This record gives sequence, C-alpha cells and structure tokens, in this order.
Amino acid sequence: MKNSFKIIASFLIAFFVVNCSTKKDAFLNRSYHSVSTKYNVLYNGDEALRVGLEQLNANYEDNYWECLPIEPLKIDELALPGMSADTDNSPQEFEKAEEKAVKAVQKHSMLIAREERNKKIDDAYLLLGKSRYYSKRFVPALEAFNYVILNYPKANLINETIIWQAKTQVRLQNEEQAIRSLNNLLKNKSLKSDIKEDAHTVIAMAYMNLDSLQLVINHLNKAVSSDNNKEQTARNLFILGQLYSEKGLKDSSNIAFQKVIDFKKAPYKYKIHAQLEKAKNSTNKEDDLSTLAILKKLVKDRDNRPFLDELYYRIGIIEQENSTESAIANFKKSLKSNSENNLQKELSYEALGNLYFDKAQFMVAGAYYDSILNITKSDNTKRVRRLLRNRNNLNEIILYENSSKINDSILTVVAMGEEERIAFFNAHIEKLKAQEEKQAIKITVKTGLFNQNISKAGTGDNSGKWYFYNIQAVGFGEQEFKKIWGDRPLEDNWRLRDKSQLGFVNNQDIAQINDDIDVMEKLELSYYLGKIPSEKVKIDSIANERNTAYFKLGIIYKEQFNESDLAKDKFEKLIGFNPDLALLIPAKYHLYKIYESQGNEKAVSLKNDIVENYPTSKFAKIILNPNQVLEEEEKNAAESDYAAIFYEYKEEKFESVIEKTTLAISKYLGEPIVPKLELLKAYAIGKTAGLVSFKEALEFVALNYPNTEEAKKALEVIETIKLKL
Repeated sequence: MKNSFKIIASFLIAFFVVNCSTKKDAFLNRSYHSVSTKYNVLYNGDEALRVGLEQLNANYEDNYWECLPIEPLKIDELALPGMSADTDNSPQEFEKAEEKAVKAVQKHSMLIAREERNKKIDDAYLLLGKSRYYSKRFVPALEAFNYVILNYPKANLINETIIWQAKTQVRLQNEEQAIRSLNNLLKNKSLKSDIKEDAHTVIAMAYMNLDSLQLVINHLNKAVSSDNNKEQTARNLFILGQLYSEKGLKDSSNIAFQKVIDFKKAPYKYKIHAQLEKAKNSTNKEDDLSTLAILKKLVKDRDNRPFLDELYYRIGIIEQENSTESAIANFKKSLKSNSENNLQKELSYEALGNLYFDKAQFMVAGAYYDSILNITKSDNTKRVRRLLRNRNNLNEIILYENSSKINDSILTVVAMGEEERIAFFNAHIEKLKAQEEKQAIKITVKTGLFNQNISKAGTGDNSGKWYFYNIQAVGFGEQEFKKIWGDRPLEDNWRLRDKSQLGFVNNQDIAQINDDIDVMEKLELSYYLGKIPSEKVKIDSIANERNTAYFKLGIIYKEQFNESDLAKDKFEKLIGFNPDLALLIPAKYHLYKIYESQGNEKAVSLKNDIVENYPTSKFAKIILNPNQVLEEEEKNAAESDYAAIFYEYKEEKFESVIEKTTLAISKYLGEPIVPKLELLKAYAIGKTAGLVSFKEALEFVALNYPNTEEAKKALEVIETIKLKL
C-alpha cells in the first residue's frame, strides 16, 4: 500500500514538473499555464482591480453644477515615468492588480519561437495597463496596451485593448491619434454592441477635450443606442442633457433627462439630478408650477433625504420670482438638511445673502456672505472673488450700523430716570434667566436619557415610589447631570457658569459693551448700573460717535447703494439729534437732494433753510451756483478717484483696478483724467492677462489719445514688449 502511494505521488510530481515548463509547446503545458493564469493569478488581479474601482468611485464626487466628465476619474497631475502612483487618491488595490499581472507574465508566459502559446497572457497585459491607468500612470499604461496590440493582433480582447489604448491617449492629450484609431476600429461591421458603445464614448471624450461639442453630442447619441453598461449609459444621457441645455436646446435637453429618469437600470443619483436639471430648464410660469409640484413631491419621499439640500435650493430659486419670503424659507431648509456638499451650502448662503441684500438688510446679507467665505475651498474662483468684493463693500455699513445701535442704546439708558433704569435692567435679567431655563430643558429633553435612566433604575430591588428614594435612579441621575453640566456648585443660577450671553435686542445692546465679564455678574443689577456713563464729556463723545455713524450710513446708502429711503431715514434721525454744524449742514443738503429727486415738497423748505441760515457754507454756494462749484468739485473728485485706484494698483488688486478704471472712464468721459485711467487700466491688464493683452491695451491708449504723455509712455512700453515677444 505504501509502495503504491509512493508510485502515485512520484507520478504526480513528475507530471507537475513536466507540465510546469514554459519552454515546451505541448497541449498539457499550454492547458496548465492557461488555467493557472486565468483561475489563479488573473482572478486575484481582476478582483483587486474591481475592489479598487469600487473605492475610487466611492471617493469620487460629481459637481452637477458643471458639465460632468464622461469618465469619472479625477486627474490632478500626470504621473510620468519614474514617478510613483498617486497613492492619496488611487487605492492600493491597483498596485496589487499590477503585481498579479506582472506575476502572470513572468511565471506563465510561453513565448516559443516568437509566438505566445498561453492565450491568457494578453489578458494579463490588459490588466497591467488598466491598473496603471487607474493609478494615473498613463505613459506606462500606454506601453502595456501597445505591447498587446503589437504582439497579439488576434487576441480575444484586442478590440477592448484598442479602446483602452485610445482612452489613454486622450488622457495624454493625443486626441487626434485616439480618434483615428477608434474610427478605424468602427469600420469593422462585426463589432459587438458593447465595443461600439465604448468606442463612441471614448471618441466623445476626445472631442470634449477639443471643445467640439456638436461632435461630442453625435457620438454620445450613438453610444446610448445600447445600454450594456448601465452606469456609463446613464452618465452619457445625463451629459447629453447638459450639453443640449448649454446650446440652448431646452426641449432636446429635457428629452435626454427624461430618458435618464425612465431608464430603469440607471443609478438613482442620475435620476434625481435629471429631475433637478429639468427644473433648471423651466422657461415660463406654467412650467414653474408643474416643476414645483414635482420637486415638492420628491421632498416628501424619504429616499431623497440625501438630496434635500439641492431640492430645497431649486424650489427656492423658482419661488423667489413670486415670493421672497417663501424662497428664503426654502434656502434655509436647504442649509438645515445637514448636507456635506459644501458647494451647495455656498450657493444657498449666496442666494440668502443676495435676497437680503436686495431687501437692503445689508448686515444680514454680510453674515451670509461671511458663511460662504468661512467654508469655501475655492478662494480663487470668479464667483468667490466677486462675493468677497461685495462683502468688503458692506464692511463700513456693518461697522457703522453696529456703532449706531450700541451708542443709541447707551444714550437711551442715560436718558432714563433711576426707577426706569432699574425696571429696564431687571426685565433684562429675568429674560436671561428664562433663556437659560429654556435651554436647560431643551438639552435634557434632547438627550432623552433622564427618563430612560429612571426607567432602568426602577427595575432593581432598591426601587421606590419617588425618584429620590431610589438609590440606583439617583446614581444614574448624578452621572447624567455631570455628563451634561459638569461639576457645579450648589447655588442660584448654577446653569450660567460657562455660558456667554448676547447683548440686548434693539435698545438692549448695552450688554454688548463687555462680553468677557463673568456671566454671573450679568445677573446682578449693579453690573449694569455701574456701566452707565455719567460724565458729560463721555456722554458727548458717545453722542458724537453715534452722529458720525448716522451721517456715514446716510452717505453710503445714498451714494454707494442708491437706497434713498434708507439714507433719508438716517439723515432725518441725525438732524433730530441736533449735531454739530459740520454734520448738520451736509446732512440737510443730502436730505434736500433726496427730497428733490423724489419730488417731495420738503425739498423747498430745506433749500431755503440752507441758503438763509448758512449762506457762507459750501452747500449754499452749490445750491446758488451749481455749475461753477460742481466743475471744480468734479475735477477734484476725478483726481481723488484716480489716486484711490492707483493705490489699489500698488497693493496688487489688479482685477479691482480694471473694474474701477472702467467705471471711472465712463464717469469722466471727455475729461483730461481719462488717458491716465486708460494707461493704468492697461498696466493692470498686463498684470493679469499677459504680454499680448498688455500690448493690445497699450496700443488702444496710443491710438485713441495721441499727443498725450500717456500715449508716448504707451508707445515706449510697446517697443519694449516687442523685444520680448
């Protein structure tokens, strides 16, 4: 028996050794290495590639506000020969797949008489190329695909390899070569539908890089004629809808998006975004009503919770045409949906900021713009730079509004009698206590642990009828108290130890004077009474600061934002405060100009007041001799504007310089200052757009303003630029 076992074992070992040879072209050798390649090495390699792709797709996020890329693969930087794979973004499984492919070639290749006898080696090279491609090492990936096409022209996977070769060439910006290769492949009438679909998809990728949108559309339409790859087909249809929309073909766009919605095999993310894209294509009120009904129905569907931020935002965009308040409510719901999509949050904040800006609630608008700037990761985009400029324009408003409110509050309290002050601050202290009680109840209810632990404790032997008779329940209660509140001394108002309080609302802003004081002090009447200024010098200083803030706000609202009603309100209140003449006369003049523009009869009385009571003032002279005074003022204003813009140029705020010089040129058209502004604008263009654009801008100055110093300077610089181009 033992001898028989030894004979069989020896035979199997001999069989294994003979057939393990890669140099002998025999049926058993070919079969052994083919099977070993397919079911051992390549199986593990393909599995690693599949897992890697799943991880790559899970980490990839599409930006549906832009046209989607045809292949969802983020390329930040090409990995050239000698560089390692982008391990931060490419899962390690691709390296494992590459190792398995190399192992298959090294151990199972049967290259005999310049011909590969193992039919699975071309599969190994294809796997090698794919793993390198997804590791973003496109040059070595192309080498693997080229090797298969050159050495295995009759391989089973030759058509798929040609497609991968073309896709890699597109990534390496060899689009024309990729298109030629795939067009030659498509001449084969016997191609399978999945190969045709992939070929047309890759050609569309190439034309997308070349900005040939109509050709992209043509090939995507051919690619979606079959749906072998449900993910790619849905994506291609979605991109078709986006491209049609970009070309203004709303009907064709809606048809493409509807196909995505009706495509049963499509991933749900494309379906829901197709609904949102159709909503963007709405062109009239009838479409808006039907779109709103669809979106509101989608909001009620629990499956759409991950997309509530986008759904509420789109509802808000549609409703803002008819109801600003409804739009605001929906934008706020979008923000409350706890989405991790930062771009959507930015857009919702921006929409709210713009609505409040239009309502002239500039402080609220500024707060929403701040929220964008705090979370954005796209500081250099045109949208964020524009938002930053808008926000900076609100700095003065926010500064002076805060100053006026705080000082108004202080002066209001100063004007109160003693009993009135005591009643006022006692009411505020009670309000603080009530807020803390309410907050404490909210926290307790939110945890849901208090009652839960009582229930648990009541099941033991030590349970009693009342909570504090139960030792276990008391223990649970102490633990939960410390978890929520920490260690607190046994005293009144124990909840307020670590909580800072906001100040008063409206006339209660005085509490904002010093937020760093221990909160416990803010529950003492003496704290507030001790903060009330009593010296006349101090009170006058506060009043002057308040009056200056009102005047500045009136000017800003009138001149910068064209908000006449807001400006009128500030000037009227300022005049009622009886300020110094340095503020009173200009306030009356600006109020007179507002009344005059509105056709208000009060303009006449204000005009007479200024002329009769302040005849030597500059504003009286302007009213009596407007042309003479205004000429001189316009000249001074032009020089001041130029100086301010030039200062921004020195601070390298070139985009702002271009924008402000353009406005100033239109404002002072025909004035001597214009050539200086044009030359400054040309220099700013040179800093942002390069030498060619700089030269064109200088030529404009030289041509349009000959015989000026600015034209001569422009010609000198042009000659210098010519030497560099």
